[in-house]
Amino acid sequence: MAETAARTRVAPAAERTPGAVAQSVHAYRLVVGMWMRSTMVYRASFVMTALGNFAATALDFVTIVLMFSHIQALGGFTLPEIALLYGTASTSFGLADLLAGSADRLGERVRDGTFDTLLLRPAPVLAQVAADRFALRRLGRVTQGLLVLVWSLPRVDVHWTAVNVLLLPVTLLAGAAIFCAVFVAGGAFQFWAGDAAQVQNSVTYGGATVLQYPPGIFSRDLLRGVTFVVPLAFVNWLPCLRMLGRPDPLGLPGWVDFAGVPVAVLCCALAGLVWRAGVRSYRSTGS
Repeated sequence: MAETAARTRVAPAAERTPGAVAQSVHAYRLVVGMWMRSTMVYRASFVMTALGNFAATALDFVTIVLMFSHIQALGGFTLPEIALLYGTASTSFGLADLLAGSADRLGERVRDGTFDTLLLRPAPVLAQVAADRFALRRLGRVTQGLLVLVWSLPRVDVHWTAVNVLLLPVTLLAGAAIFCAVFVAGGAFQFWAGDAAQVQNSVTYGGATVLQYPPGIFSRDLLRGVTFVVPLAFVNWLPCLRMLGRPDPLGLPGWVDFAGVPVAVLCCALAGLVWRAGVRSYRSTGS
């Protein structure tokens, strides 16, 4: 089986055809549908796990609310302004976690050799990895982030021009795409690292937590890192600072605030290249 997997790895036919993207989407939908039907067999269990996911993520914002019972502002930001950061970051991350969060389990498959089974199937490998064990309960994080965002919108001092109104949904979708790229690149990294899920989580989950707070409370080195190395600042910091009329701590040009979409496209392209290189470097355990 290992030799067959190796030959499939060198020439993954499903990823070389002109309709590779359409095939990937189709395969992703099939796998997700399978896991959703499996989940809905036990509806009560799904409802309880979704509520548990909602409650667990909601405690993060409860902590912020309790902190503001003792202070008036954090880094110059009021509670509604931090809620705007929290809501945009949580919603974007929740969408990415729902769509591609399973990539963080790739290291386990590489270590025990079960990744070979994905190579043998006539479907794009990345789609299978992203949809593997699709967890619908993760909608709880998305719902909680949207509720905090909706609560913050009428309370922040934002002049809702057409540009700002359009910038908000674009920010959510571009941020989700950036996080998806980070999930895929982190999964590809595990082809070389073996099993480095915790390293990946420090960038994905850790990055989402950092983005929930004002950039001014962090060091300049960290700000440069999340802007020029792993561009998480484009998820919500830069567009939210634009909407709130706040200065950028790094003094970047104003047009950078609108660069979320091209940055997301670039991140997805780079993640695709890293993924392809990772698959080509994969060596089966022979099990």
